[in-house]
Amino acid sequence: MAPPLGKDGYGAEKRGPFRAPGEGPSRRSLLAGVSALGAVGALGAAGCSRVATASGTDGGDLLDRLKAQGVVRLGIAGEIPFGYIDRNGELTGEAPQLAKAVFERLGIDRVQPVPTEFGSLIPGLNSQQFDVVSAGMYINPERCEQVIFADPDYQMLDAFIVRKGNPMDLHDYKDVVAKKAKFATGTGYAEIQYAVEAGYKESDILIVPDQVAGLNAVEAGRADVFAGTALTTREVVKKSRKTESTKPFAPLVKGKPHVDGGGFAFRSSETRLRDAFNVELRKMKASGELFRILQPFGFTKAEMTDMTAKELCRG
Repeated sequence: MAPPLGKDGYGAEKRGPFRAPGEGPSRRSLLAGVSALGAVGALGAAGCSRVATASGTDGGDLLDRLKAQGVVRLGIAGEIPFGYIDRNGELTGEAPQLAKAVFERLGIDRVQPVPTEFGSLIPGLNSQQFDVVSAGMYINPERCEQVIFADPDYQMLDAFIVRKGNPMDLHDYKDVVAKKAKFATGTGYAEIQYAVEAGYKESDILIVPDQVAGLNAVEAGRADVFAGTALTTREVVKKSRKTESTKPFAPLVKGKPHVDGGGFAFRSSETRLRDAFNVELRKMKASGELFRILQPFGFTKAEMTDMTAKELCRG
């Protein structure tokens, strides 16, 4: 929330210059169970007609077509807790659960997951493989040139996974550089650019698939620190006796503290669907329903936000 760079370039997870989505492996590698479902999803996509291309209607006609079909296809990237398939083969995560609630309000009763790698989400959306990106994707200027976003449903700071007791006393990217720590982060993560901006040499960064691999790297001593979102780091260390997560902090972007926000992405032509989604999202924020949906996935009230997609797209 997590995620593209993943959790993302400036704004990844989850979230500056960054490698555009699709220019390499995913920020959010598929976790247990998703790869298998992904194969099924791929077969399903091949066996069925793809999502129809947008018409010339001003604002797009996808909302009307989805209501008629009764189902919306969600691009997900298999990252706990943003969007994933659980051990029972069920679609879950903060973004899919929110999608179910919003699209039901819009008269669309069913959501269908289409698992893919994080770096393939925007290309997949624009090539009609699914209707909406539902993966907690960070909203940033580079992505806003390719798709349109609903307002963010959460905001997020960074945090580190370090060994118990934080023996190197690492609390931000400047500490990592000053103490010459062995630094790791995920494929396509925004944290790559944040570390580089702080002065860390990009070629020295250990790139791993996801936060679980990052935890393993710190436990094994291959890295002194792994950087990710505050949410994913604090959740993954719960299963570790050797590591802990640091206090969340805002990375510096162009010398200023930066807070990321993640939300749903839509094809640029489908402004009617995006706007209708925003209307319901704002109602859910005001009523507290949004927080009730996100809280079981580890989100706190500090991660609720009134930021808009417009301001995040400005950078």
